[in-house]
Amino acid sequence: MPPLNTLSLDDGRTSPCAVRPLQLADLPAVMEIQRLCYGEAYVEGHELFARRLASPANCSLVALRGGEVVAYLAAYWSARGKVTPLHGDFDDCDQPDTLYLHDMAVHPAQAGQGLARCLLAPLWEQALRRGMRYSALVSVQGSQDYWCRHGYSVYSLQDPLQQQCLGSYGSEAVYMLRAFSDEDAVSAGGESGDNVGYA
Repeated sequence: MPPLNTLSLDDGRTSPCAVRPLQLADLPAVMEIQRLCYGEAYVEGHELFARRLASPANCSLVALRGGEVVAYLAAYWSARGKVTPLHGDFDDCDQPDTLYLHDMAVHPAQAGQGLARCLLAPLWEQALRRGMRYSALVSVQGSQDYWCRHGYSVYSLQDPLQQQCLGSYGSEAVYMLRAFSDEDAVSAGGESGDNVGYA
């Protein structure tokens, strides 16, 4: 599969960033990136990820450089206000309206080189093409400002079960939502997502 995105580095060089669906063979690398980014307490295991990959709702991606997995984005089609708890499965939804970003991590050695954007952009575009109205996530580890810059805002959960699911991430975790606009839809309709440069 050819690279979906081109990663532009700060020194002006261009290095290929191949983005493709997350596969079972990628899981050892995903486990290692999790450990490096989150520590053992928040690592979600191989078997759990394998079940998620088998879910019809799964739309997870990986980014590769030099043939090696250097970042991943665990995501699936869900519903607004539904939270996947830590160590939870990706449950199929009868009428999905939301791209749920469960977990995104970049290998520390590759941080600051635009890999997160290379993963996010094609999924946002795919969500718009599928008619999704929202994207949602749980912000942890002080990432709220980052997601605000990408159009997400804190969304108050009213359902006690979903509040409990949110609590599995700790007291500082917040549920965030982004509503896709008509302008987003027009942009997705005119862009292929291929060969887009990200700083």
